[in-house]
Amino acid sequence: MKFNKILLLCLLAFTFSFNLFSQVFDPVKWETKVEKISDTEYNLISTATIDAGWHLYSQNVPNNGPIPTTFVYTESKDFELIGKTSEEEGETIDDPVFQMRIKYFGEKAEFSQRIKVLNKELSLVEGEVEFMVCDDEKCLPPTYIDLTFNLKDAEDTKEIPAGMALNLTGNTTKILEPVKWSTSVEKLNDTELILVSTATIDSGWKLYAQNIEEGGPIPTSFDYTLKDGIELVGSTNEEKGEESIDKVFDMKIKYFKNTTEFRQKIKVSDATISSIVSEVGFMACDDTQCTAPTYIDLEYDLTKTVVASSDIYENSEADDDESSEGLWSIFIIAFFSGFVALLTPCVFPMIPMTVSFFIKQSQSKAKGIRNAIIYGLSIIVIYVLLGTIITAIFGADALNALATNVWFNLIFFILLVVFAISFLGAFEIVLPNSWANKADKQADRGGLVGIFFMALALAIVSFSCTGPIVGTILVEAASKGGIAPVIGMLGFSSAIALPFALFAAFPGWLNSLPKSGGWLNTVKVVLGFLELALAFKFLSQADLVLQLHFLEREVFIAIWIAIFGTLSLYLFGKIQLPHDSPLKHISVGRLLFGLLTLTFTIYMIPGLWGAPLKIISAFPPPLDYSESPYGVGNSKAGGASITDIPEGAHLLAPHDILAFNDYETGLAYAKKVGKPVMLDFTGWACVNCRKMEQNVWVDPQVLSKLKNDIVLISLYVDEQIDFPEGEAPDSKLRPGKKLKNRGQKWSEMQTIRYKTNTQPYYVLMDHNEENLNEPVAYTPDIEEYEAWLKEGIGNFKD
Repeated sequence: MKFNKILLLCLLAFTFSFNLFSQVFDPVKWETKVEKISDTEYNLISTATIDAGWHLYSQNVPNNGPIPTTFVYTESKDFELIGKTSEEEGETIDDPVFQMRIKYFGEKAEFSQRIKVLNKELSLVEGEVEFMVCDDEKCLPPTYIDLTFNLKDAEDTKEIPAGMALNLTGNTTKILEPVKWSTSVEKLNDTELILVSTATIDSGWKLYAQNIEEGGPIPTSFDYTLKDGIELVGSTNEEKGEESIDKVFDMKIKYFKNTTEFRQKIKVSDATISSIVSEVGFMACDDTQCTAPTYIDLEYDLTKTVVASSDIYENSEADDDESSEGLWSIFIIAFFSGFVALLTPCVFPMIPMTVSFFIKQSQSKAKGIRNAIIYGLSIIVIYVLLGTIITAIFGADALNALATNVWFNLIFFILLVVFAISFLGAFEIVLPNSWANKADKQADRGGLVGIFFMALALAIVSFSCTGPIVGTILVEAASKGGIAPVIGMLGFSSAIALPFALFAAFPGWLNSLPKSGGWLNTVKVVLGFLELALAFKFLSQADLVLQLHFLEREVFIAIWIAIFGTLSLYLFGKIQLPHDSPLKHISVGRLLFGLLTLTFTIYMIPGLWGAPLKIISAFPPPLDYSESPYGVGNSKAGGASITDIPEGAHLLAPHDILAFNDYETGLAYAKKVGKPVMLDFTGWACVNCRKMEQNVWVDPQVLSKLKNDIVLISLYVDEQIDFPEGEAPDSKLRPGKKLKNRGQKWSEMQTIRYKTNTQPYYVLMDHNEENLNEPVAYTPDIEEYEAWLKEGIGNFKD
């Protein structure tokens, strides 16, 4: 077969050369132009205009097929190639002559090669293209054409997003660029500069802030490429922006309109550095569509600066009211947590002992009160110092980034499980005895220093009870970022210190305190159960990000039912743990709390059958992240049995539509069952995608077609699943770059194949990947969308 194909090519070429004297064919005309991306990067564009009826073949042709189009650029020390030469989508057919699928171009084709100029004096780049063309009757022999690219005549394309530098204008394009970026540099002094990234946003569009809760839209992010001699100072500040409650995401979301600035302070120790590059990732939405997560390179020219008006941006996130509200909530939660810590066996017995000591050792009641107040303030200083150290080590906003990281969520989960097991009595978490002994020796010195070290000794001795609570507060504060750890420790320590000052001022109140006893250990055990339940929230977040489906909604709720059910049995005296005192009777308070936990446990049980459980909606995974959106033992598949799910597919909640998330797997299944394919370019953070699913897909006529007449392939353009190490494919839109994740693969597929980059976007196609009708975007009209489905399905059957 291989020999026959080669012989066929030779015969075609011979036939053509034999008749060459009678007719000369020149079906392909080549033109070149240059697009300027930055001061150092250019796109070399080669445009082929092809006569009607002729085919120019792709650069990638299977072995033993026609000669592929090939570009060779004259090597030079004045420039370097970035990536490979990219090309348009073209058309792919099953060629009957070569008996293989071959990609070709008709009428017009454009090829783009990114280069980086190393010598600013470079004006010309030369190259050669080899190609072969055929029509329905004949093929021309391989042809070689010299190409010349004049950099001096380059078209300035700085307004074209770097991610779309590949020319996609061969067909009508719907690629939107609602956000345009520009950069500038402000000078504070000889060593400190501010990098300013300005986003100009089209009317009606929203650009999202840097800090968005997990489960919301894709936040804006900056990744700076740092050279030796450049140091980032703090985090990237942003303007105040606007906020609103998004009904789809069910959260308050911050965004920007019209124009906004992001400012990053840097310290420069090497004056020879002339520029810095960063990559900005962002997502934008309007009322009908969202762009896929987009990544653009920004360059900051350090040789062109203006004098900075101030060091701190006036409308930065630090001044945001929401930030203040978040800090107040952290303070209040930590304050009440401090009161809970007072009721543990490590702290509660210390109150009368310590206050009595101050009163007896003081020469007067006033001095005793003063010393007790200083003791309380020393406790506050110690814990606030801990929060300050945590913030200083990790940076003002780094903890926020860590809290949303998969590995740190796993670390938080392990920490909370260890804390819980400690509270349940398996072991005690204690600091080295040498620390407490040294603190006690310093406390013997008396005076203000002695009082401070008495407070330090209390913090160390009581660590087995307060440590897990303090750790939990710091973990929760990390999700807020900024100075939240400091505020958290201020609230916690204030609650710890307050009783010492009050009981010192009014010692008669000591008689009203309940006696120490087994109830203190009960408080500690209850805290252990709560810590254990909270731990699974962090494990769930990690599972959601990785989309592993190990801890789906039913499993999470089942774990909580088990935890709080066991807690109820403990409170009713049916279970005893280490360090528990013999229980002769149940107190009224313990009985009431046991009834409360039992009620909560019963409340969660219907969650296994699809109940929304609004009281705890912030903790378990969402309804659509489950084995079945309608709960255990319930199916609404409408013709598709839940046991008949093919490999690689799942039931898309909440409609139980059989769906695939991988293009090749879904296409193979469609061929197997003989149904057309509906490509659903969507996103986890796509507002209007959810509106379509919740408002349009629920219509009986639409839902019936989606379940029974098509094979749905949902491609999530913001899927954050990374490729295995070393297997990330090259980006076709950003030569020289690798794709970041699976979502970017689907985003580039949509952009290149369909000349659009917004979601939702729906395509009906046959098994040869040809469109059955015109693709549609956001279509809230149910009748219009149903008619579109009916038309495409009918064309497939015809």
